[in-house]
Amino acid sequence: MNTEIRRKLDRITDVLWAGGVTNPVTYIEQISYLIYLKLLDEEENSRELQGRLAGGNGRRLFPDQAERYRWSKWRFNSGEKLVKFVRDEVFNYMANSLLKDEPHIAEYFRDAVLEIVDPNVLKQVIDEIDGINFRKLGPDEKGDIFEYLLTHLGQSALNGQFRTPRQIRAMMVELVEPDFGDTVYDPACGTAGFLIDTLDYVLAKYSEKPVEVPIYGEEWMVDKYREKMGLKKNCPPNGRAGNGDDIELPPGFIEKLKQQIPKLQTYRKGNGDKVPNWELLEASLYGNDVSRQMMRIATMNMVLHGVPRANIKRANALSDLGGLSDEDLRRRYKVILSNPPFAGVLPKESIRKDLPTNSKKSELLFLGVMMEALAPGGRCAVVVPEGLLFGSTSAHVELRRKLIEEYNLLAIVSLPAGVFKPYAGVKTGVLVFRRPTTPSLPLLTKEGDGGRSNDQRKIWFYEIKNDGFDPDKISGGGRVETPELNDIPDLLRQWKTYKSSDFTAPPGVEAGTLLEAGTEEPKCWWATVERIAAEDYNLAAGRYKPQVAEKAPTDDPTQLICETIGVEQRITEALRKLLKDVE
Repeated sequence: MNTEIRRKLDRITDVLWAGGVTNPVTYIEQISYLIYLKLLDEEENSRELQGRLAGGNGRRLFPDQAERYRWSKWRFNSGEKLVKFVRDEVFNYMANSLLKDEPHIAEYFRDAVLEIVDPNVLKQVIDEIDGINFRKLGPDEKGDIFEYLLTHLGQSALNGQFRTPRQIRAMMVELVEPDFGDTVYDPACGTAGFLIDTLDYVLAKYSEKPVEVPIYGEEWMVDKYREKMGLKKNCPPNGRAGNGDDIELPPGFIEKLKQQIPKLQTYRKGNGDKVPNWELLEASLYGNDVSRQMMRIATMNMVLHGVPRANIKRANALSDLGGLSDEDLRRRYKVILSNPPFAGVLPKESIRKDLPTNSKKSELLFLGVMMEALAPGGRCAVVVPEGLLFGSTSAHVELRRKLIEEYNLLAIVSLPAGVFKPYAGVKTGVLVFRRPTTPSLPLLTKEGDGGRSNDQRKIWFYEIKNDGFDPDKISGGGRVETPELNDIPDLLRQWKTYKSSDFTAPPGVEAGTLLEAGTEEPKCWWATVERIAAEDYNLAAGRYKPQVAEKAPTDDPTQLICETIGVEQRITEALRKLLKDVE
């Protein structure tokens, strides 16, 4: 994203803040409305052009008398007239008149409220957005605009909802490897970060020339180049005119950067020029969120990433009456990625009856939703609070038992405590599991009970201590980058080894192993399903972590024995004295 667009966005948020729209979720939603109205005007221009080229008018968003609702027709207005027109007429047209032909647009504007009541503030925001020509921007650039706005959500963690950091999203996507044709679902999609990352992953896979990008973004990489070349911020090289936004990195720069920072986490991006069917890819992404604000933000995020007809719904995935249709409830997905809210208890009467748990806790219910929604052969990666891994209630134990015995739990990734700062400091982990194509046999619980044979299965544990960001330093609404400290690239390498064994030979040593003194503390280990079942299906990574033996003392044993005898003698004398005192 170039500097000029960034400045525009900063001016917009500053104006809204000063104008009384101070909640980041609210002002991002308000900006979304206006961006959408501008995009629809640009879309109408395209439809008009296509209609003229085809010799007809084509289907238009603003036919005949509705022309006056187009952005380009009312954006020059000002004062109370502007506020009333946008609030009462434009929003009404979008939510009602487009219901039949453009239901996704109508759904987006349903119940929409313009909360920018100051005419001068609204006018200034409209003028700034009008200065952005979205048609000239690629999906990457448009997506970056919204990603930049979403960084403001750092101040607004509510009800256990917060944005999953990119390094964790990218890791989880790589663990489940979504492919073209897979249906992908997030039942608590928030800003649609997992769906966007899935889209990026698939586009890169189906691109002629994908590029590798650090998780800190392309601008961070450009800054590293500036440092290397001794250039100041916003200063072009070689005395050229301009502000330096047009710096082109030399070929192979990312490889050189990785040589300097071996633990630098990266992901791939591409334009998807080899995607066989874009409409199918677009139709395979599903998300819902209980918040209508979040639904709108997620929709706009998808629109700006080139997915205008995203399957994003406002719905509560936990409830029979939550807004999901029978078709939604019957649909099964090949890939599920999510970081659902950890807080909340639902009334028993509202909870879906088809979930594999009788708990009222949202964290258990969401895991149950994902287990139920996963298609046979499908794979899931989900963030869960650590308490879910070792909770001792019957609901916790029973759900973990089902996850292990009836599903194929592959791995538990322990995340560092500060991974969600500045939103929350809660300790979490990531569960990675698959749904077998055929039902698993139950575990053998005692000798001779006629049980089955999956007791040889193993579950892999990986402990991430560093994720590329400082757990204690917050700057600019987020944690400070520490690219030289990141365990995720190693985890992904180990995962490939695990996968190459068809998930039968997890890397690391067996749970409970006592390692020789001086051995480096292990990052990963494994435990048999039988061992975990014997531990009441406790999945806390630390419970199975191998220990490193302490070094044997090098002191003279004779001296140690003499010192011990001396201590005992002093204790004995003290006890004798105490005995005399009490007699």
